Amino acid sequence: MTRPANRLSQLPPYLFADVTRKKRAAIAAGRDVIDFGVGAPDHPTPRFIVDRMVEAVQDPANHPYAFGTGTAEFRQAVVDYFKRRFEVDLDVATEVLALLGSKEGIGHLPIAVVNPGATVLVPEPAYPVYVSSTIFAGGVCHEMPLREENGWLPVLEDIPGDVREKSVLMHLNYPNNPTGAVAPLSFFEEAVAFARKHDILIAQDAPYADLYFGDPPPSMLQVDGAKDVCIEFHSFSKTFNMTGWRLAFAVGNAEVLLALGKVKSNLDSGVFAALQQAGVTALNGMDRPEIKNQMEIYKGRRDLLVSGLRDAGWPVTPPPATFYVWAKIPEGTDCWNVATRLLDEADVVVTPGAGLGKSGDGFVRFSLCVDEERTAEAVRRIAKLSW
Repeated sequence: MTRPANRLSQLPPYLFADVTRKKRAAIAAGRDVIDFGVGAPDHPTPRFIVDRMVEAVQDPANHPYAFGTGTAEFRQAVVDYFKRRFEVDLDVATEVLALLGSKEGIGHLPIAVVNPGATVLVPEPAYPVYVSSTIFAGGVCHEMPLREENGWLPVLEDIPGDVREKSVLMHLNYPNNPTGAVAPLSFFEEAVAFARKHDILIAQDAPYADLYFGDPPPSMLQVDGAKDVCIEFHSFSKTFNMTGWRLAFAVGNAEVLLALGKVKSNLDSGVFAALQQAGVTALNGMDRPEIKNQMEIYKGRRDLLVSGLRDAGWPVTPPPATFYVWAKIPEGTDCWNVATRLLDEADVVVTPGAGLGKSGDGFVRFSLCVDEERTAEAVRRIAKLSW
């Protein structure tokens, strides 16, 4: 029998698999579980996008392979969106790449730019794919702690000199999962200068760029010269409730996108053309009330949850963006113990902060993908627990 590759043994346990297993066991036992664990929108994809997909999928012209970087129409829609949203100009031919979801693009990026033994700078706590994709490419991770006192931004000057010299790629993620933090443009300017000085590529992951409660978060590509050292990932999953559709795009440095496209051309056959047409409709419909109202829904849930947790003695700060609440747990408690007690004693599922990185100890993550009625019920249950 063929044994699994050694690289698989290097992977950390996939946190959400464990959370899902425990949740399913509770449900199978007949318990009324309220799930704030995985961030998956609970509303359907807006009808105007679905209708466009239904129309496009019936056109035989869309049925063959869709090789390449994306249709001209899709790439132009991305260019137009970036100009409207960020006032950034992109070259439609070389600075846009269609993806089968941003996780796919992030997962394949190290294969394109990281040689075995090279160092990749990874924030922690963070989305697990930054680490797993580095391991698959034979790279070595160096963690950049995200801490509350630094606004959940990595302190770039804390990266040791010898690590900087070996580093070829830095992952960033703002607005941030799990903390909900937004990076100011001044930090992006600092990061671009750091990357230039040390010849490091930045991969800025921005799936929550249009899920915010105040001022619109910036794009790193708004920094002068950012395209020399940066690519940015954007996703349709969260903004348009299209998680299962698997559609995203990368923009920025043309040379890096060419290399990533070369990896993809050897591993997939492009994004279904009908799906790209639905994506065009989505991007062109950003100002529709269905999209705008979604943030009001998340804001209502955020405010209800934060208020309830505060009343229960949790020192929680409301996030400025994303659909997560990064909740500081009561003093003297442990995030694993809190998550376990919430499930065992209140039938509420949350993500332990340390499961996303050791700097997440002291926090648990709530997803705002639970309606207000169920959120209110969860708050009532949590309030009955003593810590």
